[in-house]
Amino acid sequence: MLTIVRIHNELLGTYGDRGNADVLAFRAKAAGVTSTILDISYRDPMPESGDIYLLGGAEDAAQALSLAALKRDGVLSRIAATDSVLLAICAGFQIIGTTFVNGENEVVEGLGLLDVSTVPGKSRCVGDVKIFSDLLGIELTGFENHGGVTTIGSSAKAFGKVIVGRGNGDGAHDGAVSGNVFGTYLHGPVLARNPEFADFLLARATGMKIANVTDPLADEYAVWRRSVTK
Repeated sequence: MLTIVRIHNELLGTYGDRGNADVLAFRAKAAGVTSTILDISYRDPMPESGDIYLLGGAEDAAQALSLAALKRDGVLSRIAATDSVLLAICAGFQIIGTTFVNGENEVVEGLGLLDVSTVPGKSRCVGDVKIFSDLLGIELTGFENHGGVTTIGSSAKAFGKVIVGRGNGDGAHDGAVSGNVFGTYLHGPVLARNPEFADFLLARATGMKIANVTDPLADEYAVWRRSVTK
């Protein structure tokens, strides 16, 4: 049984990132893998038995509440050292970084699961994004809406090189990766727009090759978004 943990959706569900869990469950079933989605409130204890953990985007106040809850139970810090997969989007990406600056212009310590730090940018990053991911060997698309500039430290690698948009705010790279911990600014939800990435995460979590997933509509949509994001 594959366990997908959707973290604090009532806080980190502003931009529809909750859909990433649904895409994973759908494609897992199509590949013959039984799965379940656990929705964990910020008031609930975090399970340590998950295979894939998901964080989404949010505004400043919700981001602060989520971070406080995650620091309190410490589970994500422990699972980052296991084979479990963690995907964090936008505010979630900042949460798992080393530091970020909040709406009160205060430097906040994140969970430190990715060697990245975020400061306010001079203008907001809004619009379609297209990147090339060396890890997957393909282009990926998404939608960004954030005001931060994220710098990647020496112990993490960029998730992708920006082709269109601003990504981490510098227009050069988007996201960061270290082991099975992935961060990105791509909303969409990113796994709905890029089914190959969903299969990649499922393969990482299960140790299996995820193949024979037939979803022509998803494939057609991914190709179309890559062609029109210019």
